Amino acid sequence: MSKYTTGEMAKLCNVSVRTVQFYDAKGLLYPSALTEGGRRLYTDDDLTKLRLICTLKAIGLSLSSIKGILESEASGKVLSLLLDEQMKLLVNEIDERQAQLETIKAIKENVHNMAAIQPNSIIDIEHIMENNKKVRNKFRRLVVKACILSIPQYTLLVWWILGGPWVPFVLCFLVTIPFGVLLARYYFKDSAWICTECGSVFRPPFKKVLRTSGTIKARWLTCTKCGHAGYCVEVYHKGEMP
Repeated sequence: MSKYTTGEMAKLCNVSVRTVQFYDAKGLLYPSALTEGGRRLYTDDDLTKLRLICTLKAIGLSLSSIKGILESEASGKVLSLLLDEQMKLLVNEIDERQAQLETIKAIKENVHNMAAIQPNSIIDIEHIMENNKKVRNKFRRLVVKACILSIPQYTLLVWWILGGPWVPFVLCFLVTIPFGVLLARYYFKDSAWICTECGSVFRPPFKKVLRTSGTIKARWLTCTKCGHAGYCVEVYHKGEMP
């Protein structure tokens, strides 16, 4: 079995040496052996693991989520589902871009004769652009609202630390909790998850989602279909579940 140094691992995965060392410090990638001089040595299995870590990081998962996935027995299923969902998003984006391109070509061909441009072509452009804006802006609006919500709370916290009264900070904190819950409910109302065990798409009660850990890509949940507990992949699903 091959043995790799930290530098060789970094080169094979196109990352820096400090990145490999950082993953070691975070408990994601321990060396399989150490030389007498204390140098880290990694095996082919470690190399595969590092590539998986880099892939999950590129998808957008946090290090804590990646660690949980690596420690679970369904890490391969989680990665497969994440890639499936990313492929769907890319295919949808390609289709939308292609539709935009075809509409623009049609308008360009008739640019000298505006009367020949069909009204539905203009509507199509407006619909495509509006849909893209909604997708891009949903998460941005959530982040902006959360930041605005945090301003008075952190301001009162600093005031308290500097010697001010603590009552305003506590009252502000108690008031912002319901608003934070409402923001979370707004975000998760069009979310569903794919179970890595049975492949079912499900939507657990909001209270259970709120109490779980994870990111916008994957979350530790219990499947309402088969009862399996583990990381599930988040997908967009508007409306009631079947």
